[in-house]
Amino acid sequence: MDNRRVSVDHYENFPVASVLCPPAIRPAVVAIYGFARTADDIADEGDATPPQRRATLRAYRDDLASLFEGRARSGRWPAVFDRLDVARRRFALPRRPLDDLLDAFEQDTANPRYPSREPLLDYCARSANPIGRLLLHLYGVDDDRSRRESDAICTALQLVNFWQDLSVDLPRGRVYLPESDAQVHGVDLHAPQALQDSDATRALVRDLCHWAEGLMLSGAPLALRLPGRAGWELRLVVQGGLRVLAKIRRSGFATVARRPRLTLADVPLLLGRAAWMSRPRQPTEARP
Repeated sequence: MDNRRVSVDHYENFPVASVLCPPAIRPAVVAIYGFARTADDIADEGDATPPQRRATLRAYRDDLASLFEGRARSGRWPAVFDRLDVARRRFALPRRPLDDLLDAFEQDTANPRYPSREPLLDYCARSANPIGRLLLHLYGVDDDRSRRESDAICTALQLVNFWQDLSVDLPRGRVYLPESDAQVHGVDLHAPQALQDSDATRALVRDLCHWAEGLMLSGAPLALRLPGRAGWELRLVVQGGLRVLAKIRRSGFATVARRPRLTLADVPLLLGRAAWMSRPRQPTEARP
C-alpha cells in the first residue's frame, strides 16, 4: 500500500509477528486483512477518478451491509465477503470497525490536509485502530484498558508509517504532516520547495517521531498482558515500530529524502528485544 495505512501494513511491515498469529484465528485475520486490502486498492490503485473510487467504495460498503443484514450481495467481491462471512459467523465479528475502515479509505480519496494533530488522530481512529480492536475481539479481550492501549499502539504504528514514508508520500501529494506542527518549525506545507530535506523538516520529523514513540510506549503494556502467541505477536509489532523509529533517528530524521526500512538483519534484534521486553520507559531523543 503506497500510503502505508496500518490497517493493511500491520503485517507487511512486521512479517515476523504474523508467523506468531494464533492458528485458531488466522483465517479470520486473513479475512479481515483481505477486506481491508481490497478496499485500500479501490481507494488508491489504478486510474479511476476520485468520484469513481468513492462510488465503488459505496458499492463495497453495500455488500458489507448486506453481509451483516442477511441480504443478497452484488457478487463483485465473492472471495472477500465469503471469507469475511465465515469469520463473522464463527467469531461474531462486530460491524462498526469494518465500517470505520471504509470511512478512512473514502477520506483518502479526497487527499485532505490535516490542520493539527487532532484531525490526524481522528483519521487514525478509523484507519488503524479498528484493526487492533478486531484483533482484541478475536483474542476474546474486552476491557477498556486493553482497548485504549491497543488504540495507542495502532495509532503509533500509523504515525510511524507516515513519518517513515515522507519521501514516497510527499511527491504524490499525500501530506499527513499536521500544519500546526509544520508552522512551529517554519515549514510551509503548501510550498513544494519547503518540502525538501532541510534542518527545518528534520526538526519537524524529530518532534513527530517523539510523539509517535510516546504513544507506542503508552500502549506497550498490553503486549505484556496478552497471553501466549498473541502477546508475543504484539511484542514484535511494538518492537518493530520502535525499531523503525530508531532507524529514522539514525538517519538524522531525513525521511523527506529517503525511507528507512526493516530488513531480515533486524529480525534477531527484534526477537531479542521482544524476549526481554519489560515495562516501557519514557521516550528520549538520545536513545540509540
